[in-house]
Amino acid sequence: MKSINTFQYHKQRWKIFLFLFAAFITLASLFFTSFLVKKLAQSERSKAEVWAMTTRSIITMPDVDDDFISFIYEVRDSLSLPAIIVDEKDEVIFWRGLDERKTNIPLQNLSDQEKETLEYDPGYFDHQLSKMKSRHEPILIPLESGGGWRVYYKESQALSLLRVFPYVQLSLIALFLAVAYSVFSAVKKSEENLVWVGMAKEAAHQLGTPLSSLMGWLELIRMKFDAPEDETLNEMERDIKRLEIVADRFSKIGSSPHLSSHQVYPVVEEFVQYFRIRTSDKITIELKGDKHVEAMLNVQLFDWIIENLLKNAVNAIANEGEIVVNIMENIAKEEIIIDISDTGKGIPKSNYERIFEPGFTTRKRGWGLGLSLTKRMIDYHKGQILVKESEVGIGTTIRIILKSNLKYEPTKIG
Repeated sequence: MKSINTFQYHKQRWKIFLFLFAAFITLASLFFTSFLVKKLAQSERSKAEVWAMTTRSIITMPDVDDDFISFIYEVRDSLSLPAIIVDEKDEVIFWRGLDERKTNIPLQNLSDQEKETLEYDPGYFDHQLSKMKSRHEPILIPLESGGGWRVYYKESQALSLLRVFPYVQLSLIALFLAVAYSVFSAVKKSEENLVWVGMAKEAAHQLGTPLSSLMGWLELIRMKFDAPEDETLNEMERDIKRLEIVADRFSKIGSSPHLSSHQVYPVVEEFVQYFRIRTSDKITIELKGDKHVEAMLNVQLFDWIIENLLKNAVNAIANEGEIVVNIMENIAKEEIIIDISDTGKGIPKSNYERIFEPGFTTRKRGWGLGLSLTKRMIDYHKGQILVKESEVGIGTTIRIILKSNLKYEPTKIG
C-alpha cells in the first residue's frame, strides 16, 4: 500500500507536468501569433509601398491616359491604411485614413475659397506623424526635380488587435482554468469529506459492540476471581473506556461540536496521568502552569489534541528524555497558551509550516495525518497551533493558543 507521502509526491509531479504543458501551449500560441503578425505587417508594408507609388504616379504624371489614371485611382483607393506624405521639411502634403475634421489635403490643388473651408489642426497631424515614425521606417518617393517625399503609415486595426489577441485569449483561458480548478477541487474535497465521514461513523458503529462485550467480560472476570479492586483490571477498564471515547470521537465527525467553559489544567491532567503510565519509564512527563484558567472546549476533541501532541513528542525522543506541558494565560490578549516541549530530535526550520500539512511525515511508517488532524481540531476551537521553537538534536516546543471563555459559532467537523 502506498503511503500518503508517496501520493503527495506523485500529485506534485502531476502539477509540475501540467504547469509545463500550459507553459508550452502559451509559448506556442505566442510564437504562432507573432509569426502571423510578422506576415501581416509585411503585407501591410507592401500595400503602403503600392499606395506610395500610385500617389506619386497621380501627382507626377498628370498627362497620362485617363483610363490609366482611373486604374491607378482604383488601386490606390483599395489600399486603406492610414498614411501621411511629408516633404523634406516634414510638412504634410498628403494624407489618407485620418480624421477628416482635421484634414489636410494637397494645398496646391485647392482654390483659395476651398482652402478657407479647411479645418487643419497641425497638432493632430504632428501627433499622428510622431506615432507613425515610431512604428515603421518611411517609404521614400524620389522626385524628378531631386530630393523626395517620405511616406509614413499606421498599421491596420486588425493588425493592432492581433498583437494583443493572444494575451486576451490566454488571460481568458487562465481565468477559465482557475475557476474550473477551484470548482473541481471543491467538489473533490466535498466528496472526500463525505467518504471520510462515512468511514469514521462506520468505524465507530463497528467498535460499539465489541467494546460493550469487553466491559461485560471484565465484570465477569472480577466476579469470578473476586477481584473488584484489582489494579490490572482497573487499568484494563480505563483502556476500554478510552476506546469508547475514541469511538465517540469518530461518531461525532460530520456534526457540530459543542463547546463549553472548562478549566484547561484538569482536562490536560487527566490525559497526562493516563498517558504517563503507558509510556516508557525513561521518558518523564511534567505538567505545570496555571490551574484555574478557563477556555471554551469540547473536552473529547481537546483530549484528542493533547494525545496527538504527546504521542508525537514521545516518538521524537529516541531513548530517554523529558516532555513538559506548561499552561499559561496572557491576560492582556485574553489568551491561554499551552506549550508542549520535548527533548527529541527537533524539526528543521524549513518544515515548521509543512508538519501541519496532510501527508507530511518524517517517519518511515507514518501517514502524516496526526498533526494535520490536530490543526483542524484546533481550528474548531478557533485557536492556533504553531512551532514556537525547535532545534535539530535539542528538542521542539509546540504552542497552542486559545481564546479564554469566548462564545463561538459551532463548526462542523470534517
